[in-house]
Amino acid sequence: GLAVAATSATGIANAGSHGWQPTKPIDFIIMAGKGGGADKMARFMQAIVEESKLSSRPLVPTNKSGGSGAEALTAMKNASDPDHTIMVTLNSFFTTPLRNPGIGVDVQTFAPVGRMAEDTFLLWVHKDSGITSFDQFLKVAKAEGNKWVMGGTGKNSEDNIITDHLNTEYGLNMKYIPYKGGGAVAKDVAGKQVNSSVNNPSEALGFYEAGTMVPLIAFTDKRLALFPKVPTLGEIFVGGKQAPWSYYMQRAVVGAPGMSDKALAYYTDLFQKVYNSEKWQGYMKKNSLQGEMLNGDGLKAYWKTQVDNHRAILKASGAIK
Repeated sequence: GLAVAATSATGIANAGSHGWQPTKPIDFIIMAGKGGGADKMARFMQAIVEESKLSSRPLVPTNKSGGSGAEALTAMKNASDPDHTIMVTLNSFFTTPLRNPGIGVDVQTFAPVGRMAEDTFLLWVHKDSGITSFDQFLKVAKAEGNKWVMGGTGKNSEDNIITDHLNTEYGLNMKYIPYKGGGAVAKDVAGKQVNSSVNNPSEALGFYEAGTMVPLIAFTDKRLALFPKVPTLGEIFVGGKQAPWSYYMQRAVVGAPGMSDKALAYYTDLFQKVYNSEKWQGYMKKNSLQGEMLNGDGLKAYWKTQVDNHRAILKASGAIK
């Protein structure tokens, strides 16, 4: 009997080498709607945690997409139990507090659990549009003016920022229509309800593999391994000028403000295990996700840079003063 007791005790000790363990299900908030990149990632991580029995209590995902993530940020800020409340974030983690100072959210007060990856963006059209290059896209979109519709997730969000950039940089007048999640956007490009999108690879992959959606350019520093034939914006000369521009989205897990150091250590360890898992590494590869794991002070420093960058982007587009 003693041997058995000893092994089970070791099992528990390993699971909580920091001494802290969750005592109830963990509220796992997703800052976006169902079917988008953030939602897919959160549920995939939840599955890894469950299959490998990495946590003594389950992660319970809840989508809170209201107000481009304002609903999720407010729920985190007012969490009644910060030690059992974590969230999957996008760049709306930076932009929404800048646009809505009234919600009183300071991202530096959140617990830096881990940046799991940086996601990438491509410009997509339907194969029936006949458009196969960025040059062609610019000609058609310019001719269509505001009849050309770009679908994207959320207002003043990442997708909106990229659309504004294309409109400004290339003299277009595309109309931007916000959706609750990237899954719905990709579906509407595939269903010819909208003309284009800047979906992440994970959101458009099924339609791309089916040959329905065509990627024209990548908003990255170098070509994506998954789409070797798709040029980056920096490679393309338009009207004799080159305009390199890249934009990435954080895929991070954060803890509620007020989370204890012990709980933060537990979640940092938990998500480091998820990051190191073969399944997560495979998921990153399959979905063209990039980047090293960042946590602690490194993640907080990254947030500061990102807030500064986004403040400049939003000011330039007139979204904030």
